[in-house]
Amino acid sequence: MERLRFFTPRTDCELLPGRDRRMQYELASDLTAAEYQGRMLAGWRRFGPAMFRNACPSCQRCQSLRVPVASFRPDATQRRVWRANRSALQLVRGVPSMTAAKQRLFDAFHEFQHEARGWPMPHGEETSAFVHNPFPTDEWCYYLDDRLVGVGYVDVLPAGLSAIYFYYDPAERRRSLGTFNVLSAIEAARELGLEHVYLGYYVAGCRSLEYKARFRPNEILLAGGDQWTPFGG
Repeated sequence: MERLRFFTPRTDCELLPGRDRRMQYELASDLTAAEYQGRMLAGWRRFGPAMFRNACPSCQRCQSLRVPVASFRPDATQRRVWRANRSALQLVRGVPSMTAAKQRLFDAFHEFQHEARGWPMPHGEETSAFVHNPFPTDEWCYYLDDRLVGVGYVDVLPAGLSAIYFYYDPAERRRSLGTFNVLSAIEAARELGLEHVYLGYYVAGCRSLEYKARFRPNEILLAGGDQWTPFGG
């Protein structure tokens, strides 16, 4: 099957104001987990069947970051988050689906991020990328007293777990649910005997993405997409 491949026009970067941004896309409804793993190891990411990577003309700040499971050591803050949430939250793993409760949570999360951090508001079609995937994807739902407070999407690949996206109830932000989701992914990878957890792009100077470097030790993919190297953040 022939795939649609294209570059977006240059636009103002939403991650680093004052810079230009350009993306490379490939639409692959026939994508397999094995093929995606190879692409991910070379710096690609995906939402649904759309794979993408940055092709910015004058910036290489977007760097893929992964956490080696065997050597990961949580810091004091991460240990507190783990202890506070491990017994309080119920994690239910299943097949991705959209419900009214998930949509309300998604909308509340993005409204908060828009007001607090200037994120662009979603257009409404973004959630379809979470449920329409070219190969099986896990949905992780977190409940607090039977109330949905977080939803994450995870690819289980031979090379490790890949965290696709996570959104949560902003009223529960003091629980650091994003941190707890990453810690849960690392623990799940350890139980499955997988080497790495892939967290997507780390971007120095972008508050929304810099947090990934706090999971140490970690590694980033160097420019050119052929070598992972230790990174401290």
